[in-house]
Amino acid sequence: MTTPVEQLLERAHLLGADPRNTNFAGGNASAKGATVDPVTGSTVELMWVKGSGGDLGTLTEAGLAVLRLDRLRALTGVYPGAEREDEMVAMFDHCAFGKGGAAPSIDTTMHGLLDAAHVDHLHPDAGIAIATAADGEELTRRIYGDRVVWVPWRRPGFQLGLDIAAIKDANPQAVGCILGGHGITAWGDTSAECADNSLWIIRTAETYIAEHGRPEPFGPVSPDWEPLPEQARRERAAALFPVLRGLCSTDVRQVGHYTDTSEVLDFLSREKHAELAARGTSCPDHFLRTKVAPMVLDLPADAPLEDVISRLGELHAAYREDYRAYYERHATPDSPAMRGADPAIVLVPGVGMFSFGKDKQTARVAGEFYVNAINVMRGAEALSAYAPIEESEKFRIEYWELEEAKLRRMPAPKPLATRIALVTGGGSGIGAATARRLTAEGACVVVADRDLAAAEKVAAEIGARAFRSADVAVAVQADVTEEAQVAEAVRQAVLAFGGVDLVVNNAGLSLSRSLLETTVDDWDRQHDVMARGSFLVSRETARIMIEQGISGDIVYIASKNAVFAGPNNVAYGAAKAGQAHQVRLLAAELGEHGIRVNGINPDGVVRGSGIFASGWGANRAAVYGVPEDKLGEFYAQRTLLKREVLPAHIAAAVFALTGGDLSLTTGLHIPVDAGVAAAFLR
Repeated sequence: MTTPVEQLLERAHLLGADPRNTNFAGGNASAKGATVDPVTGSTVELMWVKGSGGDLGTLTEAGLAVLRLDRLRALTGVYPGAEREDEMVAMFDHCAFGKGGAAPSIDTTMHGLLDAAHVDHLHPDAGIAIATAADGEELTRRIYGDRVVWVPWRRPGFQLGLDIAAIKDANPQAVGCILGGHGITAWGDTSAECADNSLWIIRTAETYIAEHGRPEPFGPVSPDWEPLPEQARRERAAALFPVLRGLCSTDVRQVGHYTDTSEVLDFLSREKHAELAARGTSCPDHFLRTKVAPMVLDLPADAPLEDVISRLGELHAAYREDYRAYYERHATPDSPAMRGADPAIVLVPGVGMFSFGKDKQTARVAGEFYVNAINVMRGAEALSAYAPIEESEKFRIEYWELEEAKLRRMPAPKPLATRIALVTGGGSGIGAATARRLTAEGACVVVADRDLAAAEKVAAEIGARAFRSADVAVAVQADVTEEAQVAEAVRQAVLAFGGVDLVVNNAGLSLSRSLLETTVDDWDRQHDVMARGSFLVSRETARIMIEQGISGDIVYIASKNAVFAGPNNVAYGAAKAGQAHQVRLLAAELGEHGIRVNGINPDGVVRGSGIFASGWGANRAAVYGVPEDKLGEFYAQRTLLKREVLPAHIAAAVFALTGGDLSLTTGLHIPVDAGVAAAFLR
């Protein structure tokens, strides 16, 4: 026989696996049951409920809050009223059983005060469509009869739990309720019954909307807003994204996500999209991530790019003014300080939606929530009229002290959080080590390599611990000698994360030959990859950084051979010297844009190196008269520190240059060679 916790987790995974039932990290579920108190030996009634911030679809036992039911229900005796209901959250600590598990959410009393063994609270699009319809109460009666009861809007909290408990007691025939402006709650005596009731409420709403809704709830398609063809749409998105990212990073640097799904493009093609978008989202889970309303471009989809960029700047300035006015209209002396005034969602008809957040997952989820909001508006408008909760109520939740406390509990951001890095030659050796280090320090990374399979392997390894691999690392194919491939790789980086602001020019190769043996092809090949390649990458990414207007870093992986003269190395050494001087030239040119350009001069990195594995190691070993498998040791013994240089050492130097402590350093070359006196910089 399964335990209440096992039943709860099974139900949570069932409901959370389908986005029609609830959004990511939205809603919660609970189960009640008996256990033995290890202190008294007596039986005690407990409730297990999804903790704050968890996700139903991936919930584990560690994500559950565990509370004594008798103590939780006893809180009704000390409840000071709706005006002071926030004080009750701290009282949950006194109801914890054992260590209490995860932090209880604000909805805990909705579950604990309800006289039902199993309870679900969900945010299905169809259910919220009924909840936000102008005549939602009448629609609830029409759709469900007396089996589902309407609950007028009330901010989540202790009083809402009391309200729902009273409604259930007064309506023994009911299996759930529609929470005005918010979502649904369902219950059952068994976990299976609770899940069935939740799904029945959701599917019944979906069916009713499909059978009774108007066919074009957003109005007819406007010729000005029709989607651009896919290629033109993606090109316009790539051109606009860095500009938008810069605007939306006015207060705090952001990472972006681009969406051009059919739901988004259809909504934006309709005549009513601007009017509906201005009403904002309703469900608290939605607008906490999307802000109260998006920024919407009001030019035709095919308007000239320079006109669009100019207009976006005007709209952004107006959005910030409006947001400040919204804050000032509703703030009280004890309200938290105003957070960033930049939009989280930007809608561009014909192109799609751009969403922003503190990391890729946050930006992506914000976009997903706005798609939920579009679905909600579609359902509400199909049956009635979309009527979200009042602006003042949105403010009460957005600037709720309990939400502020949740933000304060979050860990401090890593040094490279919100930075988007492009690493060339990222499929092996120094590039792979650098990509790993940058993501470990909080960056999103685009792993670029001529060998796409190698880049994909590194990106997959990096993303293996993320909820979605592409939230932290993506792979792109790029031969840096090809101008078109470099431009396309940068475009893919922009579409993946919103821009680029940390570049590592690492792609390289080497042929060890004497002057007389070096052919023109040898010379051209090495200069094409390193001198020409790093020039092309720097040019394309600097263009993006300038458009963003939020500074950036370009790092060249040069070589001690840029300053050290050794035998049989004329093409490689000259190409590296060219890279080294690019650092100085670009530092002088790009400084006015806040872009820092620095270089790293490694000694020979043998282990894990693609260059050494491709024949360079054997050639250099022959030059120095040592076995190839001893080449790393040979290099180490000729250094002052007698240590071998590894890819991780180069990656550490990249981080040292870009992690923030050297923010006023540009035009510098850092030797990472364990001390080669002949390569000392002068």
